[in-house]
Amino acid sequence: MLARLKTFFAWAESEEVIPASPIVRMKPHVREVARDRVLTDDEVRLFWRSCGMLGWPFDNLFRLLLVTAQRRDEVGGIRLGELDLERRLWVIPKERAKNGRANEVAVSDLALEVIDAAKAARPKIAAIMRSDLTFTSTGITPVSGFSRAKLRLDHLMEQLARKDRGLPEDEAEYRKALKLKPSDPLPRLVPDWILHDLRRTAATGMARLNVPPHVVDKILNHVEGTISGVAAIYNRFGYGEERAAALQAWGCYISALIRPAADNVVKLRG
Repeated sequence: MLARLKTFFAWAESEEVIPASPIVRMKPHVREVARDRVLTDDEVRLFWRSCGMLGWPFDNLFRLLLVTAQRRDEVGGIRLGELDLERRLWVIPKERAKNGRANEVAVSDLALEVIDAAKAARPKIAAIMRSDLTFTSTGITPVSGFSRAKLRLDHLMEQLARKDRGLPEDEAEYRKALKLKPSDPLPRLVPDWILHDLRRTAATGMARLNVPPHVVDKILNHVEGTISGVAAIYNRFGYGEERAAALQAWGCYISALIRPAADNVVKLRG
């Protein structure tokens, strides 16, 4: 909030609306702590199952956030014209990218599956069917209401977590099972997380799969990454094949989590 206010008042000062910014020397009351939340494999399973219970459009939208590692508004505003499914490529134009740099995102098998499901699930409403927007409720603007959808997702994940542990899904019965007083805080089985943590989860997951940091940076479309300074000026290689392989590996990893192999399948060593 302080950063946004400083930007606003600096603009107002530059436009001579005010003589000087009233908060130019204001500092945060507390030290800002960088988020490091990464969903565990069990939480990814809960997330995927819970998304399936959300329904259109947030079921596939949220899943695509995890699979592609792209930003919320970039995924939420994805247009059919940006997709070249023959080349298995999603091109985010610079006008829609947060940092103003176009980004080419390889479409993995799992991403293609989610995109196809999203297209098939679009309501048969004329304005929506004519729209180039993948996720829209008006046919004109991208879908909104992320906060409400995230609250529903949190509730569903918590209920599934209780069910998996044999605990009551109903809050009153859950309190009774834990012998809690009405005034006692209700413990959560799924710790707090935000949608941007899906991007961090994907980046961390690819690192676990031995994807080099500079390739992950390219996927995330980071301006300041592992290749910076003079090296960034001269190294303009896009690492397209490496990015495609990394996202495919990440998609396969998620698929293995959400669709475990049968017990009678024996894995052969390479």
